[in-house]
Amino acid sequence: MGKPPNAIRRSDKSRKATLAAALDLCAELGYSAVTVEAIANRAGASKATIYRWWPSKGAIVLEAIDEAGLAPKTFPDTDDLAADLHTQLCGILSVFTDQRLGPAFTGVLAEGQLDPGLSQELRERLIEPRLAQCYTRMRNAQDRGQLATDADLDVAMDLLHAPIYRRHVLGYPLPTPDYLDKLIEHTLRVLAPASATTSSRARRDLAEAPPNHPE
Repeated sequence: MGKPPNAIRRSDKSRKATLAAALDLCAELGYSAVTVEAIANRAGASKATIYRWWPSKGAIVLEAIDEAGLAPKTFPDTDDLAADLHTQLCGILSVFTDQRLGPAFTGVLAEGQLDPGLSQELRERLIEPRLAQCYTRMRNAQDRGQLATDADLDVAMDLLHAPIYRRHVLGYPLPTPDYLDKLIEHTLRVLAPASATTSSRARRDLAEAPPNHPE
């Protein structure tokens, strides 16, 4: 029984050349037009060798995206949850908007809808580790009393991340930094402890109250 592709020793120089070729070609041609043969030719490797290292074009591109490391791999913790969430969400946007990584990531997302194995690897390699860090960061904020003790953090993460992917998949403009601020503000308002929500409402009511002019 042969070794699985990831167990075969790979030349690091050839591996890096292959990953770079995959990203360059996705940027130049679009993901759907790229073939393993084209990647091999650009990298100066044989098609057979590449297939010994990776099972598919999607697997090559996914590893190339992960290796590029454009999005933060560690979640910031500055004790300002809103600022930390903004930093992380901007990191996700930076992948979509990067001229080199954007077409590759979009292609992997699309192909993952038809390839369950690639979709699973995408989740396990790129998505779930970052979601886990987001969950941990929000749990820490909850432990510090910055979020309600009964706040549903899984729902909160859906509220924060879904608009980015919805807009991208449906072809709408991606969120701006100002939109992200509003998204985070609204989400954290729902998750705020009751005392903080009451104080915020009281401040807003006071600001909106008409001036009390003496008779």
